Amino acid sequence: MHLKKTLTGIALVASIVLAVTGCAATGASSDRTSNASAAADDSLAAVQKSGILTVGTEGTYRPFTYHEDGSGELTGYDVEVAKAVAADLGVTAKFQETQWDAIFAGLEAGRFDVIANQVSVTPEREAAYTFSVPYAYSTGVVVVPSSNTDITSFASLAGKTTAQSLTSNWYALAEKSGATVQGVEGWAQSVALVEQGRVDATVNDKLTFLDYQKQNGSSSLKIAAETTERSESALAFAKGSSSLADAVDASLAKLAKAGTLAEISDKYFGQDVSK
Repeated sequence: MHLKKTLTGIALVASIVLAVTGCAATGASSDRTSNASAAADDSLAAVQKSGILTVGTEGTYRPFTYHEDGSGELTGYDVEVAKAVAADLGVTAKFQETQWDAIFAGLEAGRFDVIANQVSVTPEREAAYTFSVPYAYSTGVVVVPSSNTDITSFASLAGKTTAQSLTSNWYALAEKSGATVQGVEGWAQSVALVEQGRVDATVNDKLTFLDYQKQNGSSSLKIAAETTERSESALAFAKGSSSLADAVDASLAKLAKAGTLAEISDKYFGQDVSK
């Protein structure tokens, strides 16, 4: 792609081809049907044929995807939602656990059909992947030691140090707020560093913090600031897996109407986070 073309005619043709290709890609990005027609999409058919929906997840991100008592069965809000979706599709959910920083690479490599890991929908991710309709909504929060009085807003993170997973949207928010970010593998490490006083704060999902506070009964941490905008979490598929994504959308709609999503939400959060 970096080879220089010296012939004017070739350069002109290449420019025209690139322009047409770029326009086509832009027009198709918001249209699943166009994506499917541009290339054979057997994502749903492959899942139905195998009878298995392979789900990529961390397994260390409570209360969304984790092991009870650290070594028990994989469970969590996202795990139960994925199982319910698979059951509605008439297949079995099979989970493959991986670190967050490698999870999208695994999806792109075809190691799993979908990611269920509280993946927030962002413009950048929408450009690279196909998403289901959202199944969870939350806000972002700044978590600090209860004794901290310096951090009262996102703006006051400027010059402070936060602990974040380097590929998460919370990393981008912390960096945008002026924080120096220390990379960690996930929530458990980040909150431990805050409690130990090794970093000033961490930015994460409010539901994650509330669950952590509930499970640990700890009053050593508090929420110092909260975003005004809500994040939307959805199941992520490889770009172009439109037939599978559409089928999952239909399943999520049925589960919502039946009250199943509300029941799963109440089990983990005490309220319906699916709306």
